[in-house]
Amino acid sequence: MSLTRRQVYHRRRIAFFGALAVILATIAYLTTSGLAPVSASAATLAEPAALTQPAVSPTWPAGGAGAIGAVGYDGVLAASGDQEPMPIASITKMVTSLVILQAKPLTGDDLGPDITFTDDDVDIYYDAIAENGSVAPVVSGMVLTQREAFETMLLPSANNYSVSLAVWAFGSVDAYLDAAADFLAANNLTATTVADTSGISAESVSSPADLVAIGKLVVANPVLADIVSMPTADIPTVGTVINTNKLLGTDGVAGIKTGTTDEAGACLLFAVDVPVGETSVTVVGVVLGGDSHPELNQTILTLVDSVTPGFREVELVAAGTAFGSYTTPWGQSGQAVAETAASAVVWSDTPISTSVDVDSVDLGEKGDSVGSVDVTVGAETLTVPLVLDTTISDPGPFWRWTHPGEV
Repeated sequence: MSLTRRQVYHRRRIAFFGALAVILATIAYLTTSGLAPVSASAATLAEPAALTQPAVSPTWPAGGAGAIGAVGYDGVLAASGDQEPMPIASITKMVTSLVILQAKPLTGDDLGPDITFTDDDVDIYYDAIAENGSVAPVVSGMVLTQREAFETMLLPSANNYSVSLAVWAFGSVDAYLDAAADFLAANNLTATTVADTSGISAESVSSPADLVAIGKLVVANPVLADIVSMPTADIPTVGTVINTNKLLGTDGVAGIKTGTTDEAGACLLFAVDVPVGETSVTVVGVVLGGDSHPELNQTILTLVDSVTPGFREVELVAAGTAFGSYTTPWGQSGQAVAETAASAVVWSDTPISTSVDVDSVDLGEKGDSVGSVDVTVGAETLTVPLVLDTTISDPGPFWRWTHPGEV
C-alpha cells in the first residue's frame, strides 16, 4: 500500500529529528566528556627509613656523681651517681661571675672599669688564708681592671678576689647573696644554693643537672668563656696567675672550673668541643666527689672519649628522595620527592620519627608542591617540602571520549 504524502512527510520528519537528536547528543557527550576534569590520583606512600641511632653508654667514674649536656640540646643527656644537691667548692665562683657580670657587664675585649683595692681587701685576703682557702696576692692601693680582677679570681681560684669583687659590685656580701638568689630563681636553678662567694662553705651546693645548666650559661658568655680557657694571665702587681684546670687544651677541653674542699672532694665543671663531621658540639659536663684531681682528670678524659661517638651527623632526608608515587588512569606516572636535603647532629639513641603528608594530584607541573615530610628528632621537628618530579599533563579529549567512566 502506497503512503500518502502526509505520511511520507511525517516519517521524514521523525527521521530528521531523530538524527538531529543523535547528533546533538553526540556533540553534547563529546563536549562534556572532552572538557571534563580528570579525577585526582592518590599517592602510594613509601615507607620512610628507620633513622634512630644505636645507644651510646658513657663511661662514668666508679664513684662520685656527674652529668653531661651540650650546647643546643635541652637539659642533661646522661647522668651518673647521686643527682641531689651537694657541695660544689670553687665551682661556686662561676655563679659569682655570672651574677656580677649581670650587674657589671663586660663585652668583647672590654677591660671594664678600674677597681682600686684597699685595706679592706687586704683583710679579706688574710681571712681567706685563715679559712685555708686558695688566694691570690693583693696590695692596698693597687688598681686592676674588672677583667684583670676576674682573671685573678678564676684562674688560680682566688677566694679573696671573689669576695672583693662581690663587695665592689654589690656593696656587701649579703647584698650579693640576695642578687645571687634572684639570679638562680630567674634561671630555674632550683637545686642550687650559694652561701658564700667562693664555695669554701659546704652550704654552697648544686645538683649535677643545675651545674650543666650553669656551664652552658658560662660558655654562652664570650668574656667568661674566654677567661676560663686561658692557661695563664699576667696581672699587674699580682704577677702571673695559672689556671688550676690542668685539662685545658687536652682533647678539646676549653674550661671551665675546678673545685676542691674536704666536703666536695675533687670537682670539675668542664667544656669540650667535640668534632662531628664538618661541625662541632660543645659538651658541658661535671664530675663531683673525686678522690684527687689527677685521678678525676683521667676519668673525665675517659668519659669524653666515650661520649664523643654518641654525637652523629644523621642525614634525615636526601634531596630527591621519593616519599610517594602517582600513576594516573591514562598511564602517566610521577613521584613526590624531597625538594631539599636535611640533616641533624643527634645524640645517642634520641628518637627520630618521620611523618609524610602527600596530596592527591590530577594535573601538575614539575616542581609543584605536593606535600611535606616532617622529621622529629627528640622534641624538635624539621619540615621538608615535597615536589612533583615530573609534569603530569592532560590526557586530551580522545582519552576522555574513550574512557567515560574514568574522568
